[in-house]
Amino acid sequence: MADIKITPLADRVVIAPAEAEEKTKGGIIIPDTAKEKPQRGTVVAVGNGKKDEPITVKVGDAVLYGKYAGTEITVEGSDYLIMRESDIYAII
Repeated sequence: MADIKITPLADRVVIAPAEAEEKTKGGIIIPDTAKEKPQRGTVVAVGNGKKDEPITVKVGDAVLYGKYAGTEITVEGSDYLIMRESDIYAII
């Protein structure tokens, strides 16, 4: 996991999305145009939380999030998502 030079504010977290599946379980290769956006990733940075709502995820946690959650950003050539902690459904 790379150290990124970004610090999210308040209840926001930065997530490195997992890679999209290249093959189906049956071995069929999925073309780039048909790949679904991943809905899991790894937390790489967290904010300080809000006054009455501390952050419950930590750097390194594998998480599940909504299909359209977050905003895509590129930092130092790598793609990440930045979203509110409330957009994260579960720690896996």
